[in-house]
Amino acid sequence: MAAHIGRRLRKGAATTAVAAAAVAALSASQAPGVTVDDQGRQSAGDATSAPDAAADDSATGNSPYYTDLPPLNSPAPSPSAGSGEAGDRSAAEAGIPATVLDAYKKAEAALRGTGCNLPWQLLAAIGKVESGQARGGRVDADGTTVSPILGPQLDGNGFALIRDTDNGAYDGNRMYDQAVGPMQFIPSTWSWAGRDGNGDGRKDPNNIYDAALAAGHYLCRYDWDLSQPGDLRKAILSYNNSTDYLNTVLSWLDYYRKGTHEIPDGTGALPDDRSDARPGVTPSTPGTTPPARPGTRPGKPSGPRPSPSPTAPGTGGPSTPPTTPAPSTPPTPTDTVHHLEDAGTGTLTAMAGHTFAERIATRAETQAGKAVAKVRIRFTIVGDTDSTFAGGESVATVTTDASGVAVAPALQAGERTGAFAVQAAVVGRSVKGVPYKVTVTQRAADALARVGEKELTCVAGGEFAEPVAVEATYGGEAAGKVAVTATLVTSADDPAENDKGPYFKDADGKAVRTLTGMRTDADGRLTLPKLYADDTAGTFLLRLTTAGGATLDVELTVEPAATPSPDPDPSADPDPSADPSADPSTEPSQTPAA
Repeated sequence: MAAHIGRRLRKGAATTAVAAAAVAALSASQAPGVTVDDQGRQSAGDATSAPDAAADDSATGNSPYYTDLPPLNSPAPSPSAGSGEAGDRSAAEAGIPATVLDAYKKAEAALRGTGCNLPWQLLAAIGKVESGQARGGRVDADGTTVSPILGPQLDGNGFALIRDTDNGAYDGNRMYDQAVGPMQFIPSTWSWAGRDGNGDGRKDPNNIYDAALAAGHYLCRYDWDLSQPGDLRKAILSYNNSTDYLNTVLSWLDYYRKGTHEIPDGTGALPDDRSDARPGVTPSTPGTTPPARPGTRPGKPSGPRPSPSPTAPGTGGPSTPPTTPAPSTPPTPTDTVHHLEDAGTGTLTAMAGHTFAERIATRAETQAGKAVAKVRIRFTIVGDTDSTFAGGESVATVTTDASGVAVAPALQAGERTGAFAVQAAVVGRSVKGVPYKVTVTQRAADALARVGEKELTCVAGGEFAEPVAVEATYGGEAAGKVAVTATLVTSADDPAENDKGPYFKDADGKAVRTLTGMRTDADGRLTLPKLYADDTAGTFLLRLTTAGGATLDVELTVEPAATPSPDPDPSADPDPSADPSADPSTEPSQTPAA
């Protein structure tokens, strides 16, 4: 870190006082909890590295990254900011290329409302550290880098050892994996974390929209709340398991949160320093490691090898010294795995929309049955299902513990019922895996209760003014989206559909006495359609049933229609008082003759 500070102060920090002031300014620019000592070294307070884990458990395989820290000046330089080469470079370092910035903000928007609270500035900080914002924004109009960005091959020579997992599909290397794209995903992670962020139907790690959205989902996959410092640290460490990496990302995150500015694509400055820059090692630069051609070994000449000239015995020619065999590479834990075994997983059954109580556990073993630790186990959901692992993923990779066991994340049942499978396999090896049968049952309720206590009555031939409303529960909790069937039954002892009495109406206005396909709402409530009554008076039963065995009988009363007044008997003598002709006042007046 001191080297970084020294480079920034090279033109002006000639004295110890100036250097001390620069360190103080840098310290002030760090994220909360990150401090800088008088040598320019960072510490992260209570931020500690994640537990020991295989390199390829991280998004990047713990590949090298840029270690440059943010500039000391304001993130949004004013017009009076210094000019010249130093000022131009500072502005380029502080700015984010337009397309790259757009990709980060769209990824944040896509994950808004998930509870993850992903800030686009975190994606910008990781993008800066991983690839210098896609090599200064050198992307085309669709957001794809103008040339692939590849990290060094992870062959164990100064880096992690991760043998090829994609047959060179993403990185072009069929021997070892390499981190790919502006967010530097290793192929085995991209195979399940990849996303289509620009809507072109492809998941391309070299496209900044795809890579930014994938990085957002990756950081949010364990239901972390990134507004909480503890979850934020865990998410960053899951991307690259290094405390120095954590501190560098936090520094850029804090810097971008203070403000930044957009710069044209392709004008951003590449960082200078890499985490693998150390004595005797040439630092790598993303994109400079050429992928090995199929059929060749990295570092070996691809052309024909010259044959040495033979030396005849006794001619005095130089003798060939005996060749010392190259030391063999010790086997990795993955190399020793012979098969996988179930590690006591119970029955995998859950109701639609619920979390499975049981989690899949798989044990990696040698041929002799000995446990193998630090082996990556990939759990893949197979079949026609919308169930996922926690975080919405269909694939999860977990490293075996000291007892050789890997426990998959909890399964979340979708709405699609039926059976599917989860396949456990060793990453990087073709060995016997373990399939697990999983079943999702339909949503159910174990209790139904009527909402309201008002009696349900109407007169024959009329309609019920009060609708029937019910509430379903399961285990005392509201049972949402549960299917309900309503039938007007003959009697409490006869569940056959009644052919008289109250009825519902279908779309054509015809009488129906059984309704299916209704579901409770998210709160477990359901209001039935309006009920009508034919001309049969009496007491009737409406029976409601659900999956899971909940039953409720609702009593309906139909009262007789009012009896009309009898018509008068036409044979009876008319009431003289009612006959207008009997009223003397109605007789024609007699006019006396003149």
